[in-house]
Amino acid sequence: MGTAYTPGLKVSRNTHIVKERKLSLKGEVLVKVGDEVEPGTIVARAELPGDLHSVKMVQRLGGSYEAREIPAILLVKEGDRIEKDQVLARTKGLFGRWFRTEVKSPVVGTVEYFMKTTGHLGIRTVPHPVEVNAYIKGRVSQVFPEDGCVVEADGAFIQGIFGVGGERRGKIKVVVESQKDVLTKDNLPSDLTGLILVGGSRIEAEVLHAAADGGAKGVVAGGIINEDLSAYLGYEIGVAITGEEQIPITVIVTEGFGTMAMAKRTFELLKSLEGKEASINGATQIRAGAQRPEIFVYGEGEEAAEEDEESAHQLAIGTRIRIIRVPYFGSLARVSALPHELQRVESGSLVRMLEAELDDGEKALVPRANVEIIAE
Repeated sequence: MGTAYTPGLKVSRNTHIVKERKLSLKGEVLVKVGDEVEPGTIVARAELPGDLHSVKMVQRLGGSYEAREIPAILLVKEGDRIEKDQVLARTKGLFGRWFRTEVKSPVVGTVEYFMKTTGHLGIRTVPHPVEVNAYIKGRVSQVFPEDGCVVEADGAFIQGIFGVGGERRGKIKVVVESQKDVLTKDNLPSDLTGLILVGGSRIEAEVLHAAADGGAKGVVAGGIINEDLSAYLGYEIGVAITGEEQIPITVIVTEGFGTMAMAKRTFELLKSLEGKEASINGATQIRAGAQRPEIFVYGEGEEAAEEDEESAHQLAIGTRIRIIRVPYFGSLARVSALPHELQRVESGSLVRMLEAELDDGEKALVPRANVEIIAE
């Protein structure tokens, strides 16, 4: 029997997770080590500089003043806070009161500069606040000055294979009877506000629109038709990096594309968590530095017995697997052979391969690094 080791998606009633929460630019960290935080607690904040608007004073005054003459009629200076339509400059006019021309500010902001050579006045608009929240309930274990912090917690943790949409929080609601049931619009409760809807084998296209319109936070199921997801998003989505989509809900599939019954273990865990508040994130990165979509519920379950590491991660003939690279991305299969010899792949590298028998009977030769074990 050939042996290899590969991680699978994590589905645990009780595990320890560590989350780095960092700003994209230097700012202020608002928590300290030991602080207890809620998902919505702002842990770090920064300000992104506003846009710079250049007011061409010479042109705005119709060429009646040269750049060097404008300082004499300016009513503002560098550092002044400016309101929209505030007068920046006013000509003296005839006899000091007739036929005066005014230049008004097009934006709210702060005067950043005046260039005497060109007559241009620069106004920087109001900074955009950038905030990072804790995302999960837990305790701050480390602080990165001016950058962010680390939040740690124990609880139920479920990973999916693919998702779209970013971090959200909501209450888990299982709306089907079985992990094999398709999630249709008829399954949806009348009030969707704040819910994370859990289905079975597939999410129907109309459910995505209904969930978003009804105020749901997320939808979770075993599978989804790729065309349905693309139609909802309005464009064809790749499988490399997701999570930045501008959509009102987060969508997570636990098994793959198509109609795929959710793993029983996953479905039963989600059922046991019904009514609990969960943090979810659809962000997925398939390539280097892999990131999987996830569901986390704080402090649930008793300490589970540790699985034997070798048996949990061992590839053998008959092992149930999921392929995580194109062209078979998301396909479920069983290992049918584990050849010992290295084989050259398209990139030119020599790698260990396995033969997989897909659920539709097709056999495929794939690198062992391109699969993950499914717990049965």
